[in-house]
Amino acid sequence: MRLRSAHPAHRYTTAHLQSAYPFLAASGDWAPGVYVGEDVCGGGGAFCYDPWELYGRGLLTNPNLAVIGQVGRGKSATVKAYAARSLVFGRRVIALDRKGELARLCEVAGTTPIRLERGGPVRLNPLDTRLSVSAGLPDREVWQDQVDVLIALGGAACRRGLSSSEKAALQVALTRSRREAAAGQPTLVDVAAALLRPTDEDAARLAMSGRELAEGSRDVALEFDRLVSGDLAGMFDGPTTDGIDLTHPLVVFDLSAVYQNDDMLGVLMVCVAAWVQRLLQRDAGATRSILVIEEAWSCLSSVEVARWMRNLQKLSRQYGVQVLMVLHRFSDLLATGAEGSEVMAITRGLLADSETHVIHGMPQAEVDATRELLGLSQTEAAILPELPRGRALWRVRGRSFVVDLRLSHLEEWICDTDARMTARPVPDSGVAA
Repeated sequence: MRLRSAHPAHRYTTAHLQSAYPFLAASGDWAPGVYVGEDVCGGGGAFCYDPWELYGRGLLTNPNLAVIGQVGRGKSATVKAYAARSLVFGRRVIALDRKGELARLCEVAGTTPIRLERGGPVRLNPLDTRLSVSAGLPDREVWQDQVDVLIALGGAACRRGLSSSEKAALQVALTRSRREAAAGQPTLVDVAAALLRPTDEDAARLAMSGRELAEGSRDVALEFDRLVSGDLAGMFDGPTTDGIDLTHPLVVFDLSAVYQNDDMLGVLMVCVAAWVQRLLQRDAGATRSILVIEEAWSCLSSVEVARWMRNLQKLSRQYGVQVLMVLHRFSDLLATGAEGSEVMAITRGLLADSETHVIHGMPQAEVDATRELLGLSQTEAAILPELPRGRALWRVRGRSFVVDLRLSHLEEWICDTDARMTARPVPDSGVAA
């Protein structure tokens, strides 16, 4: 894929082509890949990165990546530049854009973000089975996938783990909704109605009376009803909108309309990511994909969501997907649960399953937590407060690189975080380097 630019194409002679990206690379056994920038501590050579190349050479055991850093240190620019350049390499990028900051990348790539907003024109049904069926999954796996999503949503909405009776109620509500829904496609509205008004048949399946089932699932039933009629009305409360373009190499879900609703952010992320997961299952093997999840800590608001997130990340090798989590600081993750809790154990596991860590500058107060969670050396930890904007510590399965991000003029425009405060047009020169 070629990113759109007003700059005319340039023809090289073979004498000069040898020094043109992507052929300029650092020496040694490092694999080729997407150019990132200058390897400051490696003699000033080019630093390139491609998780699939590294995996193939035995330098990585999983492709997942975590980007962390203080606001204003270049974290977003790193993610945007990496995404743009990966498109040029034929990768597919699917992003959950919490702040709506990928609009310019979409413009350059020739696509439109899928904007989700309360009462908006786009709906995504997180229980939609069509993508799963087209992926060839058996019905039992499709059903279990829907159950897992409902449990994660219930946990996020209730902000706690669900009881056994609540999980059982969700299963019977889903079974009934699948049976009664038009075209066999249940929605969250159908599940909420089945939870609020269980039948004697539903209760009998669980050896309960109708009253016992209703009382045992009252909290989660009310939360589901609130989701579809209140906080998330118009986003996930009906069939998936026809005509959504999911064939483009860049698919961006714009979540900025509900950006400041932290209470609902975990629910929102699960709804969208569940849909994306099925898209990746359908296209498994067709292309190598990068799934970008901003504010990843928000997906760990409850143990149910944390479990679901862990399962999503474990799909990376199975479907050829790199899960890229973006974090501000590790104290966000540490705040998701008490030390020794299941949430903390899963959180640490998610970090361990991300063998590439890109760490931007951070205040001294964050260094100890970062060093402990990632196992940094004293030297690595010491440089973190001193890293200027655009420079990051790349740790790739124990190997360390200090890298200065290099941007073309076009990329500088794409990465401009002051986009809403400026009206600068697309620059006349530069393509993703």
